[in-house]
Amino acid sequence: MQANFQMCTLLELSAKVEYTLLALLELASHLHHPYPLTAAAINEKHQIPERYLEQILATLRRGGLVHSHRGSKGGFVLAREPHEITLLDVVTLMDGERKQRNLDAASTVEREMIYKIWQENDLRSQQFLSTITLKDLRQQRDALLQANPMYYI
Repeated sequence: MQANFQMCTLLELSAKVEYTLLALLELASHLHHPYPLTAAAINEKHQIPERYLEQILATLRRGGLVHSHRGSKGGFVLAREPHEITLLDVVTLMDGERKQRNLDAASTVEREMIYKIWQENDLRSQQFLSTITLKDLRQQRDALLQANPMYYI
């Protein structure tokens, strides 16, 4: 009899990835505006620590996900369309490649079995994250905002 293992998530959502996704969602929402979005505007909306946001935006620029514009009307814009940026792109850029542990010469059948299960989990997590785009996140956010309107007095 073969055991059925349900995929459990071991992929941790780091603060860096969370803040990055918030910044990217703002940039995606600002996509068709005439001027780039400033870091201050992103910070105002999401209260991301300023220095941390600067580092995140610099990493996104180096990674080819955003372009920066200098000057009084400068700021940041997406370098690719939202449907072209996956969660896997973001996680890989911000947290780096997941390192696989290699079994040593003293490995046992049990260890090999455990490693195979974890490798399968990593593969499934990567496959799942590669199917979700920034456009998908934006659409989900917009649907939630429409379902839960805020009323101001």
